[in-house]
Amino acid sequence: MRTQSSATTAPGIAVTTPDRERPAPGALQAALGVTAFSLTFPATAWGLEGFGPWSLVAVRSVLAAVIAGTCLLALRVPLPGRRHWAGIAVVLAGVVLGFPLLTTLALETSSTAHAAVVVGLLPLTTALLSALRVGARPSRTFWAAALAGAAAVLAFTVQQSGGALTTADLYLFAALLACAAGYTEGGRLARVMPGWQVIGWALVLGLPLTVPASALALAYEPVRLTAHSVTGLLWVAAGSQFLGLVVWYRGMAAIGIPKASQLQLAQPLLTLVWSVLLLGEHLTVAAPLTATAVLVCIAVTQRTRG
Repeated sequence: MRTQSSATTAPGIAVTTPDRERPAPGALQAALGVTAFSLTFPATAWGLEGFGPWSLVAVRSVLAAVIAGTCLLALRVPLPGRRHWAGIAVVLAGVVLGFPLLTTLALETSSTAHAAVVVGLLPLTTALLSALRVGARPSRTFWAAALAGAAAVLAFTVQQSGGALTTADLYLFAALLACAAGYTEGGRLARVMPGWQVIGWALVLGLPLTVPASALALAYEPVRLTAHSVTGLLWVAAGSQFLGLVVWYRGMAAIGIPKASQLQLAQPLLTLVWSVLLLGEHLTVAAPLTATAVLVCIAVTQRTRG
């Protein structure tokens, strides 16, 4: 029999979690989610080699929904309570539809290095939204470390991209807000239901939109199946859209939204590494220095209690 312990992720909110989901395992799960997300931009770039942006986003959501729906049916998971559907709709709008579509549109004209700017800002934005939504109140030291980490990531990614603002930046900043809202609401829901069910039901809820959107987009956008395009599509569907979010929401439920969000400070640097290995992009000597600064900031935020 599993024993349970009570933890507090925000003032006045007691969360009961299994022992296996105490902070250390929770941080590991969140880190696995970040690793999966770090491959999203390179995989999207591969997918765009054979699919149009609307086709890629719609089809990835349908494939992820099939995986999630199969798991929900196989395990006979009951429908969520009515009070949870509004939050699930926010996850759908922000994480399933908004962020993938906006970043895919941006990556048509932007490099993965430039797009990583949005990920550098995401942890701070998520922490801010969580403070408004669930009453999280991290300490001043936490915020100082978070701001320092965000500044380091922004300086590095902006330097990599030349600092020029383009139309793609509008998509990226809109994607930032959409994703932060989805993460915040998903992390809140993951306190009362398993994280994989949060994203699973969001994906299923979106099927009435994504199925006709897939049919329409595939009819108008040319498709060229290649090893890269198929691999990219499968990864963003199974890895980024479902499996990565499963461990990510579990991690947020275990260690709290603000702390989990700070682990994403490492995501832009991981994305740049994958961009070198998979896309042939080049990094400057600033990469290891920035990585060290970010890791120090992450260590501070993970040891600071709100």
